[in-house]
Amino acid sequence: MPNIASNLKYLRKKKGLTQQQFADLMEIKRASVGAYEEDRAEPKYELLKKIAEFYELSMDDLANEVINEKWKPISKSNASNLRVLSVTVDGQDRENIELVPVKASAGYMNGYGDPEYVATLPRFSLPMFNQGTYRAFEIKGDSMLPLPSGSIIIAEYVDNWNDIKPGQTYIVVSKEDGVVYKRIAFKYKEDKGLKLVSDNKSYDPYWVEASDIMEVWKAKAFISTELPEPSHEPSMETLTNMMAQMQKTINSVVDKS
Repeated sequence: MPNIASNLKYLRKKKGLTQQQFADLMEIKRASVGAYEEDRAEPKYELLKKIAEFYELSMDDLANEVINEKWKPISKSNASNLRVLSVTVDGQDRENIELVPVKASAGYMNGYGDPEYVATLPRFSLPMFNQGTYRAFEIKGDSMLPLPSGSIIIAEYVDNWNDIKPGQTYIVVSKEDGVVYKRIAFKYKEDKGLKLVSDNKSYDPYWVEASDIMEVWKAKAFISTELPEPSHEPSMETLTNMMAQMQKTINSVVDKS
């Protein structure tokens, strides 16, 4: 959080508060305020959230923007805005893949930007996913059949929502619906957000507003303990191959005659 110290000092003085007055409002010690403003310590996640709410700012802006008399806030529906993303690394400074189980989904909504919370999640690595930022999410329900409930989706972080591709599947984290795995119907629209579609057609598509979206992750692979059953009916690919083979046989017979 490179700018938190100078931002806290500027905002406090702009409000006309002394360090003691601000400390009383935040229910912390005055010495802590001095340490934060002099960059000798950083506020924990819950305190940072409380300070951001007090100044009516996002935690992203409070931690990363240079806030001064020239600064103007940017609309938070902008698809390319900087967002706080906490990750963990292994002993060789390589990013882990953190797993968000279904039972942890509710906690993830509050702690996704908190390094201490993210560090409590189970984590692993896979050799084919060593470039980029990945997270794994356990899905629940039958809305995305044939992927069964309990499958784990390994997904890559999408920083710019304008890069979201229609027709492909994503993990969308939103304030209203939590963590869901869906197919995206259209490109991201700042005035509407994202239209989410289930592969199970018994579920209706629906929109998630831009202001409601917290994170988007592009599905790259899945892990399931349920192995696929053998298909008793020919697939479209099988039928196509059969037709092609029949055509070759017919052509062979015609050539010989």
